Amino acid sequence: METSQQAESSINHAGSSDASESNGSNYVARVKKLLFRPMLVGIKDGRFFIGTFYCMDKQGNIILQDAVEYRSTRRSSPSPMEHRGVGLILIPFSCRTFLSCGLLH
Repeated sequence: METSQQAESSINHAGSSDASESNGSNYVARVKKLLFRPMLVGIKDGRFFIGTFYCMDKQGNIILQDAVEYRSTRRSSPSPMEHRGVGLILIPFSCRTFLSCGLLH
């Protein structure tokens, strides 16, 4: 089973254009193993998304399916986090701060 750090490294390198041909195919193979696994992705504004890893393009943008957005609330409420279902979502590489894969396995 691949660790979160290995998953993040695979996704970051597979999305980079400077990967050599042999290393590139290795990264792609590692990312393929992550398909349809649960993934947690944090973004710069403090929100995070939990969904199923669906695909990634050459620029490192990630698409999650059946995603749920979580964000902290500032007003007094019983729950410190609000959540809402967003379905299919594209998360740009430039917005990501962290990711973790295989949360439920």
